Amino acid sequence: MSNYLVPIQKIRREHKILNSRFIATLAPAFSVEEARAFIAEIKKEFADASHNVPAYIIGGGNTTVEYCSDDGEPNGTAGKPALTVLRGSGLGDAVLVITRYFGGTLLGAGGLVKAYTESAQLAAQTVERGRRVSVRVALAAIPYPLLERTRILTSKHGGKIVGEDYAEVVTLTLQFPIQYCDAFQADLRELSAGKVQAQWTETKEEVIAEKYQVK
Repeated sequence: MSNYLVPIQKIRREHKILNSRFIATLAPAFSVEEARAFIAEIKKEFADASHNVPAYIIGGGNTTVEYCSDDGEPNGTAGKPALTVLRGSGLGDAVLVITRYFGGTLLGAGGLVKAYTESAQLAAQTVERGRRVSVRVALAAIPYPLLERTRILTSKHGGKIVGEDYAEVVTLTLQFPIQYCDAFQADLRELSAGKVQAQWTETKEEVIAEKYQVK
């Protein structure tokens, strides 16, 4: 399990300061290329904006690649405050673009720093978080009388059902954080009196929501 948190999905938050409109869009990005593509996407979406200020942190902990730009705002008043918020948020593998539509009132250097800081905080503090974990996918042929108890067992071990095929038995496609696979397998055998066991098919990485992880 990674030792840093990542955003689960894209989030957007908006507010106004002295008639200027600030739109903060935050998303996961697991490479510099992904981050750059996201920044380009937002700049295209808000092509008529006064500024699209980007910042990203790829990786986490002590191993990161960082970037920010003021995108035409006075030096140090936009990108750096946004990146500072990302650093302090505990997030890694995250890209943020703060879009500004100028409202006609100059904010001054201090006002800009405050505005971009608050915009970044609105997104970083409300985004759902998770961790990158190794997961294993399995197939299990479950008799109908054991279906609901298998659902409960799956949830107990931090797994999820990603597919169901109904025939003489129900073939479930299941996914678990790798560290809980053995315990689930043992409980499934016990539940079925040794008649059912999961067949593991692949291992991959996925972001698992923090609030759903088994402690």
